[in-house]
Amino acid sequence: MLVAVFAATHTVRDAPFGNPLFYAVSVLEIVLVVAMVGGFVALAQTDRDVSGGLYVSYWLTVVVLPPAAVLWGIAEKSRWGTGVVVVALLTVAALMVRLLGIWKGTYV
Repeated sequence: MLVAVFAATHTVRDAPFGNPLFYAVSVLEIVLVVAMVGGFVALAQTDRDVSGGLYVSYWLTVVVLPPAAVLWGIAEKSRWGTGVVVVALLTVAALMVRLLGIWKGTYV
């Protein structure tokens, strides 16, 4: 969420997609990949009633979304390229909440 706020400030200031935002999303992507691997390990070791296909598909979406948004943000030279990154990162936050619900069994 913090990276989304950082990207939103870039959008509001009409700043082009630059290195600081690229590095922030890159660090977020590394954290997400590590969390995904941990989630897959936890899924393999659990005896909970978790929908594995749904859980894995959400994780893959969470990991693929930021790089796709960055590519779009770099290609679009207006402020809306950075706006796409904001929307993608907010979507990642929403998907993470949904992942927690899937893991707890409150969402099926």
